[in-house]
Amino acid sequence: MLPFHTVPLTLRPLEAADAPGMLALDSYPAVHRYLGGIGGPAVTELAQSAAVIAAIQAQYAAMDLGRWAVLLRETGAFVGWAGLKRVAGPINGHRNFYDLGYRLRPPFGGQGYGFEAAQAWLNQGSETLRLPRICAYADAKNLASCRILAKIWLARRQRV
Repeated sequence: MLPFHTVPLTLRPLEAADAPGMLALDSYPAVHRYLGGIGGPAVTELAQSAAVIAAIQAQYAAMDLGRWAVLLRETGAFVGWAGLKRVAGPINGHRNFYDLGYRLRPPFGGQGYGFEAAQAWLNQGSETLRLPRICAYADAKNLASCRILAKIWLARRQRV
């Protein structure tokens, strides 16, 4: 799949050169606040970010999908990541689904970029890739993510 754009964003596969941006993202403790342990602790070294990118690139090779870099289209600044990945599960009683996820650096929060990236990936998954099922989940206390998911019309369901 080729990189694609929204008006403010460029979405493309993560590259090794994105490691400093990933470090900037994952070094914020606030970014890990609602991940419930799935995101691990805040990252402190560039090598850790490089390893995360390598693991995501392995997902690309295995499944042709994964989290992609989110960049400001105008400047190329690394905003965070977003994308779809196949999940075997079980998560909340669900198996074999595509998970829509996103994570943004705090300086870029509250500007609509999370919504832009999530909507773009939902469109890619449903219209371009014709995936059979796309799910997303957010901690109920993460009001920003809950608003994004509601805004892109993903149905809200309680944890099983």
